[in-house]
Amino acid sequence: MRLEVRNIRKSFSDTPILKGISFTVNSGEAMGFLGRNGAGKTTTLRALMGVFHQDEGEFLMNGRPFDPTEYKVGYLPEERGLYPKEPIEDQLLYFGQLRGGQRKDLLDHITYWLDRVELSEYRKKNLETLSKGNQQKIQIIQTLMNDPDIIILDEPFSGLDPVNSMILKEIIRDQIAEKKLVIFSSHQMNYVEEFCDEITLIDQGEIVLSGNLTKIKQEKGRNRIRIASPHSGDKLRRALLALGSVNLSSDAESYILHLPGGADDQSVLRTLLDHNIIIQSFSPYYPTLTDIFVETAGRE
Repeated sequence: MRLEVRNIRKSFSDTPILKGISFTVNSGEAMGFLGRNGAGKTTTLRALMGVFHQDEGEFLMNGRPFDPTEYKVGYLPEERGLYPKEPIEDQLLYFGQLRGGQRKDLLDHITYWLDRVELSEYRKKNLETLSKGNQQKIQIIQTLMNDPDIIILDEPFSGLDPVNSMILKEIIRDQIAEKKLVIFSSHQMNYVEEFCDEITLIDQGEIVLSGNLTKIKQEKGRNRIRIASPHSGDKLRRALLALGSVNLSSDAESYILHLPGGADDQSVLRTLLDHNIIIQSFSPYYPTLTDIFVETAGRE
Protein backbone atom coordinates (compact mmCIF):
# COMPACT_ATOMS: atom_id res chain seq x y z
CA MET A 1 0.00 0.00 0.00
CA ARG A 2 1.04 3.57 -0.66
CA LEU A 3 -0.52 6.47 1.21
CA GLU A 4 -0.14 9.90 -0.35
CA VAL A 5 -0.95 13.08 1.54
CA ARG A 6 -1.32 15.87 -1.01
CA ASN A 7 -1.41 19.58 -0.28
CA ILE A 8 -3.63 19.36 2.81
CA ARG A 9 -4.88 22.72 4.04
CA LYS A 10 -7.08 23.38 7.06
CA SER A 11 -8.15 26.52 8.90
CA PHE A 12 -10.15 27.05 12.07
CA SER A 13 -11.91 30.41 12.55
CA ASP A 14 -9.93 31.85 9.62
CA THR A 15 -6.66 30.81 11.27
CA PRO A 16 -4.61 28.58 8.93
CA ILE A 17 -3.40 25.47 10.77
CA LEU A 18 -2.21 23.30 7.87
CA LYS A 19 -0.60 25.11 4.95
CA GLY A 20 -0.16 22.55 2.20
CA ILE A 21 0.98 19.34 3.91
CA SER A 22 2.34 16.62 1.58
CA PHE A 23 4.16 13.36 2.25
CA THR A 24 4.09 9.68 1.27
CA VAL A 25 4.19 6.48 3.36
CA ASN A 26 4.58 2.91 2.06
CA SER A 27 3.70 -0.46 3.56
CA GLY A 28 6.58 -2.12 5.36
CA GLU A 29 8.06 1.12 6.61
CA ALA A 30 7.50 3.46 9.52
CA MET A 31 7.38 7.18 8.84
CA GLY A 32 8.24 9.47 11.73
CA PHE A 33 5.86 12.44 11.79
CA LEU A 34 7.52 15.09 13.92
CA GLY A 35 6.95 18.63 15.08
CA ARG A 36 6.71 20.87 18.10
CA ASN A 37 3.51 21.17 20.10
CA GLY A 38 0.97 23.02 17.98
CA ALA A 39 2.81 22.39 14.72
CA GLY A 40 -0.17 20.62 13.13
CA LYS A 41 0.61 16.92 13.58
CA THR A 42 -2.62 15.97 15.34
CA THR A 43 -4.72 18.07 12.97
CA THR A 44 -3.16 16.24 10.02
CA LEU A 45 -3.82 12.82 11.56
CA ARG A 46 -7.41 13.71 12.47
CA ALA A 47 -8.08 14.87 8.92
CA LEU A 48 -6.58 11.63 7.64
CA MET A 49 -8.89 9.64 9.93
CA GLY A 50 -11.94 11.62 8.81
CA VAL A 51 -12.58 13.28 12.18
CA PHE A 52 -13.07 16.46 10.16
CA HIS A 53 -12.61 17.32 6.50
CA GLN A 54 -9.70 19.29 5.13
CA ASP A 55 -10.39 22.57 3.30
CA GLU A 56 -8.13 21.63 0.38
CA GLY A 57 -6.01 18.70 -0.73
CA GLU A 58 -6.56 14.96 -0.72
CA PHE A 59 -5.51 11.68 0.86
CA LEU A 60 -4.87 8.87 -1.63
CA MET A 61 -4.34 5.15 -1.07
CA ASN A 62 -2.76 3.40 -4.05
CA GLY A 63 -3.81 6.33 -6.22
CA ARG A 64 -7.48 6.34 -5.14
CA PRO A 65 -9.25 8.62 -2.63
CA PHE A 66 -8.63 7.26 0.86
CA ASP A 67 -11.68 6.35 2.94
CA PRO A 68 -10.61 5.09 6.40
CA THR A 69 -13.83 3.06 6.68
CA GLU A 70 -12.66 0.87 3.78
CA TYR A 71 -9.46 -0.22 5.55
CA LYS A 72 -8.50 -1.77 8.85
CA VAL A 73 -6.93 1.16 10.67
CA GLY A 74 -5.43 1.10 14.15
CA TYR A 75 -5.26 4.62 15.59
CA LEU A 76 -3.65 5.41 18.93
CA PRO A 77 -4.44 9.09 19.60
CA GLU A 78 -2.41 11.18 22.01
CA GLU A 79 -5.58 11.72 24.06
CA ARG A 80 -6.48 8.27 25.35
CA GLY A 81 -10.14 7.18 25.30
CA LEU A 82 -10.79 4.06 27.37
CA TYR A 83 -13.26 3.74 30.25
CA PRO A 84 -11.59 3.64 33.70
CA LYS A 85 -14.50 1.97 35.53
CA GLU A 86 -15.20 -0.76 32.96
CA PRO A 87 -13.63 -4.26 32.86
CA ILE A 88 -10.75 -4.51 30.41
CA GLU A 89 -12.12 -7.48 28.46
CA ASP A 90 -15.57 -5.92 28.10
CA GLN A 91 -14.33 -2.69 26.60
CA LEU A 92 -11.80 -4.37 24.32
CA LEU A 93 -14.66 -6.51 23.00
CA TYR A 94 -16.80 -3.41 22.58
CA PHE A 95 -14.20 -1.50 20.57
CA GLY A 96 -13.35 -4.58 18.51
CA GLN A 97 -17.00 -5.15 17.60
CA LEU A 98 -17.39 -1.50 16.63
CA ARG A 99 -14.73 -2.22 14.00
CA GLY A 100 -16.60 -5.25 12.70
CA GLY A 101 -14.81 -7.98 14.64
CA GLN A 102 -16.55 -11.22 15.59
CA ARG A 103 -16.80 -12.06 19.30
CA LYS A 104 -15.00 -15.42 19.10
CA ASP A 105 -12.13 -14.01 17.05
CA LEU A 106 -11.87 -10.98 19.31
CA LEU A 107 -11.68 -13.11 22.46
CA ASP A 108 -8.80 -15.04 20.90
CA HIS A 109 -7.06 -11.80 19.95
CA ILE A 110 -7.57 -10.36 23.44
CA THR A 111 -6.05 -13.50 24.96
CA TYR A 112 -3.05 -13.25 22.65
CA TRP A 113 -2.41 -9.57 23.25
CA LEU A 114 -2.91 -9.62 27.02
CA ASP A 115 -0.38 -12.43 27.17
CA ARG A 116 1.95 -10.55 24.83
CA VAL A 117 2.02 -7.48 27.07
CA GLU A 118 2.04 -9.55 30.28
CA LEU A 119 -1.38 -8.44 31.58
CA SER A 120 -3.45 -11.65 31.37
CA GLU A 121 -4.24 -11.59 35.10
CA TYR A 122 -6.06 -8.23 34.73
CA ARG A 123 -8.49 -9.41 32.05
CA LYS A 124 -11.62 -9.12 34.25
CA LYS A 125 -10.48 -6.10 36.27
CA ASN A 126 -11.51 -2.50 35.76
CA LEU A 127 -9.03 -0.37 33.85
CA GLU A 128 -8.58 2.04 36.77
CA THR A 129 -6.92 -0.71 38.83
CA LEU A 130 -3.92 -0.65 36.49
CA SER A 131 -0.93 1.68 36.61
CA LYS A 132 -0.64 4.42 33.99
CA GLY A 133 1.88 2.39 32.02
CA ASN A 134 -0.30 -0.72 32.03
CA GLN A 135 -3.32 1.34 30.99
CA GLN A 136 -1.23 2.51 28.06
CA LYS A 137 -0.59 -1.12 27.09
CA ILE A 138 -4.36 -1.78 27.08
CA GLN A 139 -4.77 1.23 24.80
CA ILE A 140 -2.15 -0.29 22.48
CA ILE A 141 -4.05 -3.62 22.46
CA GLN A 142 -7.20 -1.72 21.47
CA THR A 143 -5.23 -0.23 18.57
CA LEU A 144 -3.80 -3.51 17.26
CA MET A 145 -6.23 -6.30 18.13
CA ASN A 146 -8.19 -6.09 14.83
CA ASP A 147 -4.94 -6.75 12.91
CA PRO A 148 -4.93 -3.37 11.13
CA ASP A 149 -3.16 -2.76 7.82
CA ILE A 150 -2.59 0.91 8.69
CA ILE A 151 -1.25 1.84 12.12
CA ILE A 152 -1.09 5.42 13.42
CA LEU A 153 0.72 5.81 16.74
CA ASP A 154 0.71 9.19 18.49
CA GLU A 155 3.13 9.15 21.46
CA PRO A 156 2.85 5.37 21.99
CA PHE A 157 5.64 5.23 24.60
CA SER A 158 4.00 7.78 26.91
CA GLY A 159 3.97 6.47 30.48
CA LEU A 160 5.94 3.29 29.77
CA ASP A 161 8.90 2.25 31.91
CA PRO A 162 12.02 0.75 30.24
CA VAL A 163 10.76 -2.86 30.51
CA ASN A 164 7.39 -2.06 28.97
CA SER A 165 9.09 0.10 26.35
CA MET A 166 11.08 -2.96 25.28
CA ILE A 167 7.85 -4.96 24.91
CA LEU A 168 6.29 -2.24 22.76
CA LYS A 169 9.43 -1.91 20.64
CA GLU A 170 9.26 -5.61 19.80
CA ILE A 171 5.58 -5.24 18.89
CA ILE A 172 6.25 -2.29 16.57
CA ARG A 173 9.12 -4.14 14.88
CA ASP A 174 6.79 -7.08 14.26
CA GLN A 175 4.16 -4.81 12.71
CA ILE A 176 6.71 -3.29 10.34
CA ALA A 177 8.05 -6.76 9.43
CA GLU A 178 4.47 -7.79 8.59
CA LYS A 179 4.43 -5.00 5.98
CA LYS A 180 2.03 -2.78 7.86
CA LEU A 181 1.92 0.91 6.98
CA VAL A 182 3.01 2.76 10.14
CA ILE A 183 2.90 6.47 10.96
CA PHE A 184 4.77 7.13 14.18
CA SER A 185 4.55 10.46 15.99
CA SER A 186 6.61 11.05 19.12
CA HIS A 187 8.69 13.61 20.97
CA GLN A 188 11.07 10.82 22.02
CA MET A 189 13.52 11.04 19.15
CA ASN A 190 15.49 7.94 20.12
CA TYR A 191 12.44 5.79 19.38
CA VAL A 192 11.82 7.51 16.06
CA GLU A 193 15.44 6.90 15.05
CA GLU A 194 15.11 3.26 16.01
CA PHE A 195 12.05 2.51 13.86
CA CYS A 196 11.73 5.08 11.12
CA ASP A 197 13.56 5.05 7.80
CA GLU A 198 11.61 8.11 6.65
CA ILE A 199 10.74 11.30 8.53
CA THR A 200 8.50 14.27 7.92
CA LEU A 201 9.02 17.36 10.07
CA ILE A 202 6.21 19.90 10.30
CA ASP A 203 6.58 23.40 11.73
CA GLN A 204 3.80 26.01 11.98
CA GLY A 205 1.62 24.01 9.61
CA GLU A 206 4.23 23.53 6.89
CA ILE A 207 6.58 20.70 5.95
CA VAL A 208 10.12 21.91 6.61
CA LEU A 209 11.98 18.63 6.15
CA SER A 210 11.04 15.28 4.63
CA GLY A 211 12.89 12.25 3.30
CA ASN A 212 15.10 9.30 4.12
CA LEU A 213 16.60 9.75 7.60
CA THR A 214 20.01 8.32 6.70
CA LYS A 215 20.34 10.65 3.71
CA ILE A 216 19.18 13.62 5.77
CA LYS A 217 21.84 12.87 8.39
CA GLN A 218 24.50 12.62 5.70
CA GLU A 219 23.41 15.92 4.17
CA LYS A 220 23.19 17.71 7.52
CA GLY A 221 26.60 16.35 8.49
CA ARG A 222 28.32 17.39 5.27
CA ASN A 223 31.53 19.38 5.79
CA ARG A 224 31.50 18.67 9.52
CA ILE A 225 33.97 16.60 11.51
CA ARG A 226 33.68 15.15 15.02
CA ILE A 227 36.90 15.47 17.01
CA ALA A 228 37.61 14.07 20.46
CA SER A 229 40.60 15.61 22.21
CA PRO A 230 41.66 16.30 25.81
CA HIS A 231 42.63 19.85 24.81
CA SER A 232 40.40 22.88 25.25
CA GLY A 233 38.31 24.26 22.43
CA ASP A 234 40.39 27.46 22.47
CA LYS A 235 43.57 25.48 21.83
CA LEU A 236 41.98 23.66 18.90
CA ARG A 237 40.72 26.96 17.47
CA ARG A 238 44.18 28.52 17.64
CA ALA A 239 45.69 25.52 15.87
CA LEU A 240 43.08 25.63 13.12
CA LEU A 241 43.37 29.37 12.42
CA ALA A 242 46.01 28.47 9.83
CA LEU A 243 43.19 27.08 7.68
CA GLY A 244 40.99 30.18 7.91
CA SER A 245 37.98 31.10 10.02
CA VAL A 246 37.06 28.43 12.55
CA ASN A 247 33.53 27.33 13.46
CA LEU A 248 33.97 24.91 16.35
CA SER A 249 31.18 23.80 18.66
CA SER A 250 30.91 21.02 21.20
CA ASP A 251 28.51 18.53 22.70
CA ALA A 252 28.82 16.24 25.72
CA GLU A 253 31.26 13.94 23.96
CA SER A 254 33.46 15.90 21.57
CA TYR A 255 34.03 18.91 19.34
CA ILE A 256 32.22 19.47 16.05
CA LEU A 257 34.12 21.36 13.37
CA HIS A 258 32.53 22.98 10.33
CA LEU A 259 35.28 22.62 7.75
CA PRO A 260 36.75 26.00 6.76
CA GLY A 261 36.28 26.94 3.10
CA GLY A 262 38.64 24.98 0.86
CA ALA A 263 39.79 22.66 3.66
CA ASP A 264 39.21 18.92 3.77
CA ASP A 265 39.34 16.46 6.64
CA GLN A 266 42.92 15.40 5.90
CA SER A 267 44.26 18.97 5.95
CA VAL A 268 42.46 19.53 9.26
CA LEU A 269 43.99 16.38 10.73
CA ARG A 270 47.50 17.30 9.53
CA THR A 271 47.16 20.82 10.94
CA LEU A 272 46.09 19.54 14.35
CA LEU A 273 48.94 17.03 14.49
CA ASP A 274 51.45 19.68 13.36
CA HIS A 275 50.36 21.72 16.38
CA ASN A 276 50.85 18.74 18.72
CA ILE A 277 47.13 18.35 19.35
CA ILE A 278 46.28 14.97 20.86
CA ILE A 279 43.51 13.33 18.81
CA GLN A 280 41.45 10.63 20.52
CA SER A 281 39.03 10.22 17.63
CA PHE A 282 38.46 11.90 14.28
CA SER A 283 35.43 10.98 12.19
CA PRO A 284 32.62 12.34 10.00
CA TYR A 285 29.85 14.02 11.97
CA TYR A 286 26.33 12.63 11.66
CA PRO A 287 23.79 14.59 13.70
CA THR A 288 21.23 12.81 15.84
CA LEU A 289 17.56 13.26 15.05
CA THR A 290 17.34 15.48 18.13
CA ASP A 291 20.07 17.71 16.64
CA ILE A 292 18.19 17.89 13.35
CA PHE A 293 14.88 18.61 15.08
CA VAL A 294 16.30 21.44 17.19
CA GLU A 295 18.18 22.94 14.25
CA THR A 296 15.14 22.82 11.94
CA ALA A 297 12.17 23.47 14.24
CA GLY A 298 13.69 24.64 17.51
CA ARG A 299 13.63 28.34 16.74
CA GLU A 300 11.47 30.53 18.89
